[in-house]
Amino acid sequence: MGKRGKWLAVVAAALSLSLLAAACGGGDDGGTGDTGSVDLTGTITISGSSTVQPISSLVAELFNQDVAPNVSISVDGPGTGDGFVLFCGGETDIQDASRPIEQEEMDACAQAGVEYVELEVAFDGITVMTNPANGVECLNLGDLYALFGPESQGFASWSDANQLATEVGGTGNFPDAPLEITAPGEESGTFDAFIELAGFEDTALGRGVPEDQAAVLRKDYQPSPDDNVIISAMEGSPSALGFVGFAYAQEAGDQVKELQVDGGNGCVAPSVDTIADGSYPLSRSLYIYVNTAKLAENTSVKAFVDYYLSDDGLVIGVTESGYVQLPADRVDATRAAWDGAAA
Repeated sequence: MGKRGKWLAVVAAALSLSLLAAACGGGDDGGTGDTGSVDLTGTITISGSSTVQPISSLVAELFNQDVAPNVSISVDGPGTGDGFVLFCGGETDIQDASRPIEQEEMDACAQAGVEYVELEVAFDGITVMTNPANGVECLNLGDLYALFGPESQGFASWSDANQLATEVGGTGNFPDAPLEITAPGEESGTFDAFIELAGFEDTALGRGVPEDQAAVLRKDYQPSPDDNVIISAMEGSPSALGFVGFAYAQEAGDQVKELQVDGGNGCVAPSVDTIADGSYPLSRSLYIYVNTAKLAENTSVKAFVDYYLSDDGLVIGVTESGYVQLPADRVDATRAAWDGAAA
């Protein structure tokens, strides 16, 4: 049994004892109410972000182990954008999202009569990676634009981006090595968040790039909805380049090289501390969205979300999945939003 498996076994035992104690004499569930019963049945369908998928999958595992073993929970990760298509079509109960819902998706939900509540559950830092053999250590936002942005199409080597980098405030001085980019595709919330956090649209528009071509990545990279495929690409080439959520990069360990990012205040490496305090420039929030109509149709949905937002769910689910916990005030705000929606 690996480290993760041993930890889950300890967690399961501790949770079982705490639930037994609560059944006998009451207990504290972190302010979200009774998290459920072994008598619960039914199905819960979760889809969306591949970044958030590990959190929801672990919470589902613990919920089944210790609260409601007879509830069937499916967790899929096709990407935030594709997930919202399903969610706003009423096909899923819960949407995992690595960015906030966009106006077009809000309109689709409204048109279909799908009402929902947005719940912030964790912090993440989009982690830019390369192969450990690559000598690059830090990229600033201009460098990111010169390598990944809409004007970099056709750059076959890192050094091809040097001139553009200097024009947009980058450092340049890139090696004369093949530039092989594998990263999330347009269906991914990580794709959208990376472009926004790196300021691509403002940079592109300021250089006269047409609006419909500004908030995109170059068209000639290798997109993948599977974060593990992106990790494998970093391992397979000494000059590869890509990005994924923090947890996936951390899980890969020394098989990849996490690059520091300079957002204007010096080079900062992604870490639990720098993501939590926002000093890492590509830090972001992670969310779940719950279809509130499902609460009346399926009591298991409320019990599951109660558990997700309990101390056990927000601590074990988030930290064991490799992400960063919200501070107390943000947890309180999430629970207040849920209490209002579930009342």
